[in-house]
Parts: sequence; C-alpha cells; structure tokens
Amino acid sequence: MKRLLIANRGEIARRVIRTAHAMGIETVAVFSEPDAGALHVREATVAFALGGAASADSYLRVDRLLAAARATGADALHPGYGFLSEDADFAQAVIDAGLTWVGPPPAAIRALGSKSAAKALAQAQGVPCLPGYFGTDQRDETFVAEARRMGFPLMVKAVAGGGGRGMRLVTEASQLPAALQSARSEARAGFANADLLIERALLRPRHVEVQVFADAHGHCIHLGERDCSVQRRHQKIIEEAPSPVVSPALREALGRCAVALAQAAGYVGAGTVEFLLDEVEREGEGFDRLSPNGGGLSPNGGGLGPDGGLGWDGGETTPPVRAEPVEALTHPAFFLMEMNTRLQVEHPVTEALTGLDLVEWQLRVARGEPLPLTQDQVRLQGHAIEVRLCAEDEHHTPHTGRVLRFDAPPPVPGLRFDHALEAGTVVTPHYDAMLGKLIAHAPTRTEAADRLACALDGTRLLGLPTNRAFLAACLRHPVFRAGEARIPFLAEQGEAVRAALSPPADAVLAAVLAATFHERPPALALPCPFARGLRWQHGEALLEPVLRETGAASLQVVLAGREWRAEVSPGRVWVDGVAWPVAAVPLGAGRWQVQAGAHTLELRDLSLAAREGAGGGAAARELRAPFNGRLIAVHAQAGAALAKGEPLLVIESMKLEHTLAAPRDLRVEGVSVASGQQVVPGQLLVTFAP
Repeated sequence: MKRLLIANRGEIARRVIRTAHAMGIETVAVFSEPDAGALHVREATVAFALGGAASADSYLRVDRLLAAARATGADALHPGYGFLSEDADFAQAVIDAGLTWVGPPPAAIRALGSKSAAKALAQAQGVPCLPGYFGTDQRDETFVAEARRMGFPLMVKAVAGGGGRGMRLVTEASQLPAALQSARSEARAGFANADLLIERALLRPRHVEVQVFADAHGHCIHLGERDCSVQRRHQKIIEEAPSPVVSPALREALGRCAVALAQAAGYVGAGTVEFLLDEVEREGEGFDRLSPNGGGLSPNGGGLGPDGGLGWDGGETTPPVRAEPVEALTHPAFFLMEMNTRLQVEHPVTEALTGLDLVEWQLRVARGEPLPLTQDQVRLQGHAIEVRLCAEDEHHTPHTGRVLRFDAPPPVPGLRFDHALEAGTVVTPHYDAMLGKLIAHAPTRTEAADRLACALDGTRLLGLPTNRAFLAACLRHPVFRAGEARIPFLAEQGEAVRAALSPPADAVLAAVLAATFHERPPALALPCPFARGLRWQHGEALLEPVLRETGAASLQVVLAGREWRAEVSPGRVWVDGVAWPVAAVPLGAGRWQVQAGAHTLELRDLSLAAREGAGGGAAARELRAPFNGRLIAVHAQAGAALAKGEPLLVIESMKLEHTLAAPRDLRVEGVSVASGQQVVPGQLLVTFAP
C-alpha cells in the first residue's frame, strides 16, 4: 500500500490522512465543487476533483472515484463512513479495479448491510433479537397485519443504511400508515432502497454498541462497548465508554455475541455491533425477557449454541423467545439492532480508552497483517466521552451558512478535537450537519464530562447556529451526570436542557456592548457627555439600554431600571467588574451573533428601525423557511383550519425530512410555495389569518 484514496470528505478524511501519513502512506483527497478549498483537500498528498455539488453527483459517483484512483496512481481506497462505506457493490468494484479495499469483504457487507438479513444471521447464532417482521412482502396491509399481531409500541426501520434515517416510532395503529410512508420516502432518498421492517419498540432502552475487529487469518476480538444513548432524531450526539451500567459479565456477554455475529459473516476489519439494552421488566407486554446471559449464551457463560436462548430455526416470521424467571436475571437483557460494517463516527472514544489507532489497524489488516493484540491483551483504561458538534439550533433544526469565526479550545491533556473547520468554511445543505467531534479522556467519568464541558465552553464557532452550548448543558444535566441517560433523555429533559442555555443579564449586556462597539470602541478621551439610547432584540425580548461614555473606554449603562458600569476592549467586556470574553460577528441586516463567555446570543439591532419593526405581529402570521432544503410535501391549503401540531409541510435537508407544524390553532391564509421547490432560509412559505 503506497498511495491511499479516501472516498470521503471533512473530518473523517482528515482523520484517515493523519494516520496514513504517519505510516508513510501517501494520500489522495477527492472533492466536490463546494469542497474545493476544504482542509482535507489541502492536507492530502494530491487531490482530484469529482465535480458536482450534491452527494449523488460527487461522493456517490463510483465511476468518478475509480477514475480518481487511476488518475492519481492510488493502489488502495478507504471509504471513511457514510456515503459508499457500506455499499457491497462499491467494495467489489474497488477490488475488481485492482485496488486494496480498506473494509470488510463485499460478501460480509451484503450479509450484514440489510437489517433483516443481519437479524436472520444473528438468530442462527443465538444472538437475541426483538420480535418483529423482517419479510420481503412490503405491502402496507402486510405491515398493518403484522403490527396488529405483534402489538404496540413498535419501530419502523429502513432495512438499508443507518444514521437514524428511515426510523419512526409508532405507539398506536392509527400512526402506522403515515410512518410507513415517511420512512419509505426518507429511506429511498438516503439509501436508494425503500424496504422497511418493523419490530417491537422498547420505550426506555439504552443504545450500547460493541467495537469488533477481525483479520483475514480467522482472528476476531472486541474492544469493549460504547454507550450512545443520548440521541436526537434517532441520531447520536453523545457517546461514551465504558457504559455507566455495563458490568464485566455483561461486557463479556455482549462481546461474545458481537464476535459470533462477525465471524458468522466472515468479517474482516473494523465493525460495530449495536444493541438495545433493556433495564425494564417486560413480562406481560407481549414478549418475555431473555436469559441473563444475553439470550444466546448458556447459563454458565459458555459458548453460543443454535438453541441458546432463542430456540428458533429461522422458519418463522417472529421467533419465539425463551423466558427466564425474573429472580434469575443478573443483568439487563439486550437485543441486536444492527451491525455497521465500517468505522464509526465515535471510534475515537474506543481509541482513547484503549490507546489504539483503529485507522492504523484498518490499514494493517487490509495489507494482510494479523491483529496486533489478542482479546486477553486488550486493556480499557479510564473513561472517554465524545460529543458531535453540529450546525443546528437547540431544537435540533439543521442550518447552513458560513463559519465566520472559529477558535478551537485551548489544548489540554486528554482532549481531542477531530474537525474540518476554519473561518470561511461553508456548511451546505448537500451533506449532514456534523461539523466535528470533541473527545475527552480522563481517569473517571466525572472528570471526563467536566473536561469536555469546559472545552465546549472554550470553543468559539460563530456565523451559524450550533449545538455547542446545548451539548455542554447535556453534560452538566443531573440525569446524565448520574449515568441515567437513556434514549428518551432529550425527549424527557430537552426543555430543562434548553432552559439552562438562558444567559444571565450581565452576559446579555456584554454581548450587546460587544456588538455595539464591534468596529469602534468607546472613547478613551473626549467622551460624549450625552446619553445614547439603543434598541436590541434578543429572542422575544426587546432591550433598550441607555449608555453614556465616560472616558478610558468606560461606560455607564442603564438597562431595565438597573445601572451598570462597563468597559469595552477588543475581545473582552467588563460588566460591574466581571470580565466576559466576547466575540461578535455581523450576519447582515442588523443581525449579530455574539459569544459572551460560554453563551451564544443571536441579536438584532433595531436602534434605527421604526418602532413597529420591533413588534412580532407580522412574524406571528408567517411561516418562513428555517434552513435550505427541498419541499417534498405541502399539506397546508388556503382556508384550511388546523390545530396546533398538525403538519404544514415537509422539507428535506441534510439527508433528513423535517416536518414544520402549526405553532398554534390557526387558519391558513395563503401558501407561497409548491412541492418539489427548493427553499432558502427566511423564504416565506405560509401565511396565517389574523
């Protein structure tokens, strides 16, 4: 392996480039038109233009990727994650082109890439699976009949792909037809495969996954588990290792099942086996708990057997499950979700815990080398937590835009930041919203969470909304601190997390002053003796500070009946003696984004606007596009009366479908757009009657 082409972009391309160069391997970056100036393009040995902007016209073009390999002299290809990383046909095309494929064999990808096929293979190995329908008959009436027999709640899932796309929770029969339609649409758009499955849903599980690694010499080991329970839209945003609730015995059971599944598929390389961990008693809900040894393990912790806890021969749609007496349960039951046949976004968590470089392992295994460690030699030390920094607001709505200011947090031991960010980076609607990953490793879980939250506070990323502060608030939430966060964590605690984002009054004033004096600081001498009134909008609040410059860059400020003393200098504002680090960027049309300490504020300067400009009457009668995207459904019709929460329209952006719902009971006055139309942020979509 002399020259490696990375068929990906952004932070994962940079990550692979870093290890490849450390191993003395040259690299080839590929790029779409929007990525022409990206960091991964500049850091690779050579680069090749794929053309196009959308994924389908660039990173998903097999012919262009193979042409790039030929043109640049690459002899190997690493797919990264996402895009074509789990496409068996692409893997075979790479091999047929005479290149080294850094990934599992195409046959293993096919065996495990379909959730239905993976579950069938797992059941043959005694790996526990939730009851469900995984058949080829994809008619709605078949799903309705199977759901009626199975009972609710249940989960609709896309058979192909991952990343939370094509997943819908259904709690009652009336929701199923719409869920099937929406999941099919998202799966077809994301994976070019609209097939679905349904399975019983666990309402308060944990998401726990096991990192496995196999070589071409028959060796397969696991590197412990990761807990990925903090999610939004079925997509992970916080991952940690080890899981707060996984005991050594449970880790061994999970690891055995994961390795058994990988070996059954003839796996080679890095892979992740994902499980749902159920800590709730389930008797009487339509199916029984599995055995304490994972359903597929014998009671004495021995090997897997064909009747180990499932007793199913693959001939039935829904396998029976062997129950154990409740008093015999020694740890939570777990159930297979799927196996991801690639490197995971969250692989740095395992790297921090083990001290290993998993990309280096991938490259060595692809060269035919054996695994460098046996299972007994794997050591897990300390605790690691990762957060996914995304271009989205606190309500998880994705946003596009340009990064106008970026400062990474100060480097400290145990902190890692994988990203592809710099001032000027453009976040487009063509790819997903993740901007980078911050990872902290420390001797204890509490120390890792504190270190990571502090690093998020010290990160400056301005120009578009991000979840930076939201992630820090999650890490500080008492439920997460106690290790009790399950998949519904954000559904249950999201409002409390958002409430913690409200900045104190002195931070708001510091932000207003930073924006007001962004281009010209207060006078050092000859100050103006007259008071000056300002008007700024922060969220729904109208701020009307009255300030007087007193010299030496000092101010007297009266706001909401309170008097403050302030000083302004580049990068810092003192408010009543407290220094706030500040950074302000103009967004246009009087709009500003300011970071004051750890708080990010969106402000609008109304000082020169007519008084009625501050009102919310017009805005309350309008629905405007919150982000770039394509309208795939318009439900609103002029004259229609809708109740709060009813869908108005659906926008597809960043690989996901987003339903915009009625904010209150209302009557539609007019619809300004049509299905299939591209929309941009701020574009008028629907108007409501007064």
